[in-house]
Amino acid sequence: MRHLKSKLNASKKTVLLVLFLVSTLSYTYAQSATGFGLKGGLNYNANGDYFESISDNAQNPDRNIGYHIGVFGKIGNQIYFKPELVYTSTKSDYNNDSFKMQKLDAPLLVGLKVIGPISVFGGPSLQYILDSEFDGISINDVENDLTVGLNFGIGLNFNKVGIDLRYERGFSENEATFIGNNGIGTSRLDTRPDQLILSLSLIP
Repeated sequence: MRHLKSKLNASKKTVLLVLFLVSTLSYTYAQSATGFGLKGGLNYNANGDYFESISDNAQNPDRNIGYHIGVFGKIGNQIYFKPELVYTSTKSDYNNDSFKMQKLDAPLLVGLKVIGPISVFGGPSLQYILDSEFDGISINDVENDLTVGLNFGIGLNFNKVGIDLRYERGFSENEATFIGNNGIGTSRLDTRPDQLILSLSLIP
């Protein structure tokens, strides 16, 4: 009988410990920080069909990788608003030539906490092109310097630190025209390719 009581007491302690840990973790996740912070990470561009582009670039996975760094604000907890202002440098491969672009991105995101540290988000993203270059040749004419695209993705938030993976695409193609080295032929390429974006964020 005494042995049975000891087992019951041990079981109660185990249950109480588990409930305490769950409550602590839930409280920590619920206290996801709000305010202003810094973010940075990597961008992976695709030309044309995204999965076809990934397949084509499998032998040279680094040739379409760029980076971004910027600031953001976060307002709210369960449902939150997250505006960002980000400097982005991208690199895309077109027929073994490199198209480089520097731009400002301004995503305006609305997020929803799903469970624990996991949230989903989405919203429009403004893009303003600062500079572009194709294999050493400056772009003569970009159809629109300012365009609007769409961001959506999933994030993990641990109080003041966050990690998110998002997909970006333009609402429409934004083409640029350039003249070849011979000064005769002209070519066109898209300055708003689809992207996968991996970011790390921190609220000080």
